[in-house]
Amino acid sequence: LHENILLHCDGLDTLAAIRVNGTEIARTDNMFRTWEFDVKKLVHAGSNSIEIRFDPVLPLVRAREEERPLPTWVYPGAAYVRKIPSNFGWDWGPTLITCGIWRSISLLAFDTARWDDVLVLQDHSQPGRVGLKVQVAAGPAAPAGLTARVSVRTPDGHDGPVAECPLADGRGTAELTIKNPQLWWPAGMGAQPLYTLRVELVDSNGGELDTTTKRIGLRTLEAVQQTDRTTMHFVVNGVPFFAKGGNWIPADTFPNRLTKEILRRFVADAVAANMNMLRFWGGGYYEDDALFDLCDEMGICVWLDFKFACTTYPSFDAAFLDSVRHEARDNIRRLRHHPSIAVWCGNNEIMYFRGGEEWTAKKMSEGDYYKLFRDVLGSEVHSLAPQSDYVTGSPDCGDVHFWEVWHGNKPFEAYRTIHGFVSEFGFQAFPAPETVRSFTAPEDRESVYSRVMMYHERSNRTHVDVEEDGKTGTDKLMNLVKLYFREPKDFENTLWLSQITQAYGIEFGAEGWRREMPKSMGCVYWQYNDTWPGTSWSSVDYFGRWKALQYRARHFYAPVLVSGVADAATGQVALWITSDRLDASRGRLRWRVTDPAGKEHRAGSRAVEVPALKSLQPHTLELNDLVQQHGAANLLVWVALEIDGNTVSDNLIAFAKPKELDLLDPRLQTTVTGDGREFTVTVSADHPALWTWLHLAGADARYSDNFVHITSGAPARIVVTPEQPMSKDAFIRALRVRSLFDTY
Repeated sequence: LHENILLHCDGLDTLAAIRVNGTEIARTDNMFRTWEFDVKKLVHAGSNSIEIRFDPVLPLVRAREEERPLPTWVYPGAAYVRKIPSNFGWDWGPTLITCGIWRSISLLAFDTARWDDVLVLQDHSQPGRVGLKVQVAAGPAAPAGLTARVSVRTPDGHDGPVAECPLADGRGTAELTIKNPQLWWPAGMGAQPLYTLRVELVDSNGGELDTTTKRIGLRTLEAVQQTDRTTMHFVVNGVPFFAKGGNWIPADTFPNRLTKEILRRFVADAVAANMNMLRFWGGGYYEDDALFDLCDEMGICVWLDFKFACTTYPSFDAAFLDSVRHEARDNIRRLRHHPSIAVWCGNNEIMYFRGGEEWTAKKMSEGDYYKLFRDVLGSEVHSLAPQSDYVTGSPDCGDVHFWEVWHGNKPFEAYRTIHGFVSEFGFQAFPAPETVRSFTAPEDRESVYSRVMMYHERSNRTHVDVEEDGKTGTDKLMNLVKLYFREPKDFENTLWLSQITQAYGIEFGAEGWRREMPKSMGCVYWQYNDTWPGTSWSSVDYFGRWKALQYRARHFYAPVLVSGVADAATGQVALWITSDRLDASRGRLRWRVTDPAGKEHRAGSRAVEVPALKSLQPHTLELNDLVQQHGAANLLVWVALEIDGNTVSDNLIAFAKPKELDLLDPRLQTTVTGDGREFTVTVSADHPALWTWLHLAGADARYSDNFVHITSGAPARIVVTPEQPMSKDAFIRALRVRSLFDTY
């Protein structure tokens, strides 16, 4: 037998009793910890048995809650156990409390020693080079004569520098210098080169005892908290940038159903929508290495919450704090080398429960709040990831959670009243008809108020969302649909029109915050994905189908954005250009003013400067005469920005709500080219067609764009890639082309 034999458990959910060959060796109580046990004395040559019995958590939760209730918005007492908070139900997902072996389990056998810890530190102080310090620790009882050998492989696969250092009491630091470093950048700002570090543990005879590898990106990445002078923002490689993205929740109620291919699709879809950040929200779990690897590869910065959300926690309990401390150490050590991690955050929205010196029925004491989120979690980050930034919570650090539109029943115009780094705001939409059919029978699809449809809208069915006005989530959704649009004509068009409404509202907020940077430096909407098929705030549903919001995000998160603000009282339209590019350029701003029938009333253009990392207002259209002559509801302003002869951004600006526009039947026409795997659909219109979208009946597909505005003389070309190859004839039979006009 080897000198050391360990039972290694990457994830046990949650209350587990472990027996090896009939002997109980441990009881576990934290889903998020990595557990290891010395089992050498219990195993023998031949057949051995490992038995793990899981107990339900609800009896413990209820007993602890009865002893001492905790103020909460969620499941009473759930904070007493360290497992996925959203297992207990949330306002976008069901209550399904899991248990079992949820991550890998293995026996580790080795002699002499192994790596216990590897920390990589970067020094960017010298131009043209990056210094690396690799701090290592070997155990469990490292003898004399051990050496650490560190080698680097460059992003293009070439051998880089090598360094060795002797270990004293199992510890040492190897130092290397990378010349002409290739820096890692967020998506849209540059490339994502990754260096591979190989760290070998070598004995006195030159034999290799253990090896670990880390992929790193060379970069500095800071989270700058809000001050009296500056809003919260992020700085990468010395460059402040506007964060564009969404909030990530568990992508499945049962995490073991996720695959790397599913995760890759989600991250690629974020990049395709011009995002550069995802916030891994605190009510889920610490995501798999595979998801962080993909964010590293594609340039998605991660705002990483520790898994505490929307409730108070028993930080008065020393055993609880000790368990959290180990949980933090396990996950910080596992994840800290990822260049995508932009900030570690203690919790989600628990600052709203922070009170004074004593606990009350609605608040936790300030001392216990900071004991957990500053003293324990903050100290662990500062100790184990000293080059990472940490904030105690969100919106504790100066970011903004704004829910007055959804929870407060305010119109989308309320988004213009807030500023800063907006890390949560959102509005719901129904998913696509195919997704709805996955959980309904035909009779359930007679109304969005059917019992099953209402069940899959969780906003009014959990402790999170207790509405004083008594309105259900579906009521709130439909109220704003009807505030901005006309009555949808049937069930399916209600689904589509809800998506258009959601996209309209989020676009309204996002464009406004981008226009006013650096006063506002982040737009991270709630939410990006789903945990099951249902009605929610997501832009990509459980099956990966894009809602209208995801397509519009591709436009309002574009690297260069043209947008505008129309004022019916003055007849002015302020035109804005916002650029996230690192280099300045020149372009041409074009505009056309038409009526809803497409008749042109005015047109023009002008040369404009497009500065780097800046937003400016280069022009104001004076249209009061047209407003007086035709009425505000009878004018559409079409704007486009060209750079080097290519349209990099276009937009539609109106003086009135969409429901006030008397649209004509656009008489949409299509031509289709291609066959098999990819088709190009050219869509033209006789009259303006707003939010025009393609849809393949009975077939999933990827669309290069969708929910676009089309006017006569300016057709849209959309590339469609069906999930399964199909003939051109079958494609044309399945193709549906509709616009806002068709929903009424």
